[in-house]
Amino acid sequence: MSSCSSSLTIETPEGVRFSYDLASPVTRALAWMIDIAAITVITKGVNQVAQSLAHVDPDWAAAIGVILYFVVSLGFAILLEWRWHGQTLGKRVLRLRVVDAQGLRLQLSQVILRNLLRLIDMLPLVYLVGGVSSFCSRNCQRLGDLAAGTIVVRTRDAEGPNLEQIAPAKYNSLLAYPHLAARLRSVASPEAVNIAVQALTRRDEYAPTARIALFQELAAYFQSLAAFPAAAIEGLTDEQYVRSVLRIVYGGR
Repeated sequence: MSSCSSSLTIETPEGVRFSYDLASPVTRALAWMIDIAAITVITKGVNQVAQSLAHVDPDWAAAIGVILYFVVSLGFAILLEWRWHGQTLGKRVLRLRVVDAQGLRLQLSQVILRNLLRLIDMLPLVYLVGGVSSFCSRNCQRLGDLAAGTIVVRTRDAEGPNLEQIAPAKYNSLLAYPHLAARLRSVASPEAVNIAVQALTRRDEYAPTARIALFQELAAYFQSLAAFPAAAIEGLTDEQYVRSVLRIVYGGR
């Protein structure tokens, strides 16, 4: 019987809580099957290159083919998870995402570590070690996730949050700088955006000091991604700045 939970609640040092819907081991397996199909197509081309070396030394060519397969399969996941903010092709199709288990920004070192440890999770066959670990782990983590401090979650609905409730449509001074707005939209981490949405949705539940500290940290993070001119942010509180950011992230609607 699985001990894997369906959700995870993270509490910040300020006492603010955020929740994630955890991906089940079965859903993760389906996502990986999609990735395997994509990797197989890519490695066909790689194998053709290896076969071209067969006239020199067939054994050496076969060894190169095996090595290149692992390089492609690991590189595929590492590259996409880093460039797509925690998603591979399969995860994107099934709306899953890798995030830091403490709600922090996902680091490249975490992406590399969790994927390198696939070599152990795949043992002895068809992900037996990783599957058992996911079913037994409270947060549905395979060994690679446990080592890297990551979890796999289900993403929120594609249409986004109810912005009229948490960020009413008013003049958004940040949208006066479309290039900076586009950069902010492209580089903002999904984890931070999710935290900002939940922070605004539940802002009245927080103690005043926790609310101020939380929005200070969120505003500082988003400001580090795109330096808007002083005229654009003049007069905005940290909370108002975060509202403006969400308007940008969700298309300025």
